[in-house]
Amino acid sequence: MAFLINSAGLSTGLAGVLLIFLWVRDEQNVDQFHQNDARLFEVITHYQEPNGNIGTGNFTSGLLAETLPNDMPEIELMVASRVLDDGMNVSIGRNSLKARVQYASEDYFKMFSYDLLQGITDQVLKNKNSIVLSDQMAIKLFGTTQDVVGKFLELGQDKKYQVSGVFKETQPNSSIQFDLVLPFEAYKENNNLATNWEANTVQSYIVLKEGTDINNFNKKIADYAYNKTTEASPFTIALRKYSDAYLYGKYENGKQVGGRIEYVRLFSLIALFILIIASINFMNLSTANASRRLREIGVKKTFGAKRGDLIFQFLGESVCMALLSLLGALVLVWITMPQFNEVTGKQLEFDFNFPLIVTILAITLLTGIIAGSYPALYLSAFKPIKVLKGKINNSFGEIWIRKGLVVFQFALSILLIVGVVVVYKQIEFVQNKNLGYDRENVLYVDIEGKIEENLETFLEQARNIPGIINAGSIGDHLVGGDLNGWIIDEWEGKDKTDRTSFQMRAVSTEMIETLGIKMKSGRTFSNDFSTDNSKIIFNEAAIEYMGLEDPIGKTISIQGTQLEILGVSKNFHFASLHEKVNPLFFVLQPSWTDKVMVKIETANVNKTIKNFEELYRSFNSGFPFEYHFLDEAYEAQYVAEQRVATLSKYFGGLAILISCLGLFGLAAFTAERRKKEIGIRKVLGQSASQVTMMLSGQFAQLVLISILIALPIAFLLADDWLSDFAYRIPLKVWYFLGAGLIALLIAMLTVVSQSIRAALANPVNSLRTE
Repeated sequence: MAFLINSAGLSTGLAGVLLIFLWVRDEQNVDQFHQNDARLFEVITHYQEPNGNIGTGNFTSGLLAETLPNDMPEIELMVASRVLDDGMNVSIGRNSLKARVQYASEDYFKMFSYDLLQGITDQVLKNKNSIVLSDQMAIKLFGTTQDVVGKFLELGQDKKYQVSGVFKETQPNSSIQFDLVLPFEAYKENNNLATNWEANTVQSYIVLKEGTDINNFNKKIADYAYNKTTEASPFTIALRKYSDAYLYGKYENGKQVGGRIEYVRLFSLIALFILIIASINFMNLSTANASRRLREIGVKKTFGAKRGDLIFQFLGESVCMALLSLLGALVLVWITMPQFNEVTGKQLEFDFNFPLIVTILAITLLTGIIAGSYPALYLSAFKPIKVLKGKINNSFGEIWIRKGLVVFQFALSILLIVGVVVVYKQIEFVQNKNLGYDRENVLYVDIEGKIEENLETFLEQARNIPGIINAGSIGDHLVGGDLNGWIIDEWEGKDKTDRTSFQMRAVSTEMIETLGIKMKSGRTFSNDFSTDNSKIIFNEAAIEYMGLEDPIGKTISIQGTQLEILGVSKNFHFASLHEKVNPLFFVLQPSWTDKVMVKIETANVNKTIKNFEELYRSFNSGFPFEYHFLDEAYEAQYVAEQRVATLSKYFGGLAILISCLGLFGLAAFTAERRKKEIGIRKVLGQSASQVTMMLSGQFAQLVLISILIALPIAFLLADDWLSDFAYRIPLKVWYFLGAGLIALLIAMLTVVSQSIRAALANPVNSLRTE
């Protein structure tokens, strides 16, 4: 039984470690494949927030890439780029589908290592009417990747582009995923803000020349945008390594403080915990089983075996056990890989390359050596005379080491249980919090094709569909945080040096009503008033920041345009709950909007969507009808947290399972070792329940000690994780006591079965040899 328990524990532990290793390796490899990685940087911006802190974003002026290389000789290549998150419709005749679009400067394929299968690297984006397709998109549109250069297709409904190249589909470990690339000149042609120094609407990337000192270069370019504007700019610029953005994208007050790397470290630590717990099981079970090998050791020492020989033997056995467990672990990984990929949203696989094989073997050998080291040292130290006389007793140190290991592994398990509970409750809080707007049953579609030209007509007809409560249009997602930073040049009592960035959402009439955003004062935009396009609506946070009393009717100025305050909306969460509600304003600019949102009734949802689809197709014949729900977009902000919650649940359960396997084995060995004592107690009148309580109580004490050690640490770790949320749950006592009780209950269920078995055994059998 010892062999099976040890093998199962090690196999399960190694499987968990291998899965985490594959996930961590994939996270660390994101964006690392570009040949220019060491010299490839992204331009970031720092700006003033209403709370006085410095905010950080990755949008810059579209003009930066045109002028900066001319003024900075350290730059080898620079491109501007803009990814359209929701894609565009691309078609050839009746063959039409949605594609993920990226606009980029002509040196894009020289800068980034996306394999160009057809076309010339520095020519494919030279003509503003050219387009570069992924090989998969070429197959979907043309049925082949061969001889597609020179062919034409339509983007939207009336914009024709000629294929100039084909690139290999982007790798899964690229942070930017796209199906086609268009020249940045085409983006500028249709977006005036891309040629405005005051507007940060695109991403800019730079390859520096060899030997350039990045710190000195950052100092050199910090105020570059300031010098290009007509008045003081709220932005300074700097460079960060492009491949660092994925893992190190979190900034506080202008300083890099972490990001997804925190989850990489967390799961690396969990993997270490699982490995330690599995190794502890091996040590405990091996030392507990030592009595069965005492005479073997005594005989070998009597015939001249040295302690070093015995240590080598036991370590060899341990390593062999680890290697056998590795085979079981590989089977478990193979079985669970599809589910693991589904949970993590990745496409992990065992590619069995040399570095992976070496790493796996190194982890396994290290586990075997560490797990077998204490048993080897312990068993080899026995004196042969005492062993052969059967006078070996458990030493005080051995007992306490074994108990200490049990306490340690259950403390780790309790930490994981608390983590699962806290993360789950915070995600539940996020999903159920009143956001200040109604996101339920609100769906949205992109504004494109004929809808763009006939937006008001489309909205009016949508409102007349049975089951649709209201409809409106909005620029950018409602959710998503800092997208468009605008400066309010003037308001009553403004400090002239204040360059705080406000968020802006362009809307049509009825958009605020569609979302159910409440007004604190004033009114919303209306078609009944022809002058509403010269009005503005602020949220409460903006009015509070500006310090305006009785704001309705007062005038502010943005880029020389005077706008009258029409209303003040109550605060609503347009960013994730990681952030406080920041100042925001609405302007009535339907031509700036890119999404139609409709609020539908809960009854007959499918029929309503079907009718809405028919309206959509009547405007955009041949376009694929793709819609999304607003609540899904909101929840997408917390994908990382949700995955952490799910993975923590699985690996927390795994840690508990391995711990209980060890506890089960220890309980069995303890019962066997004390069977004569149990027999005597029963002969002297103790009941089976009393014997069960005696045996179980010793393990209960160890788990209670684990709880006392783990809970304060768990509180500190949970509070630190929650500090990243501006809106968070309070840490309740039952989160921690509940985790402790769960661990205690599981441990007791594991131990009691063995204790009852020992208590019910016939005492005659155990005392027969006395």
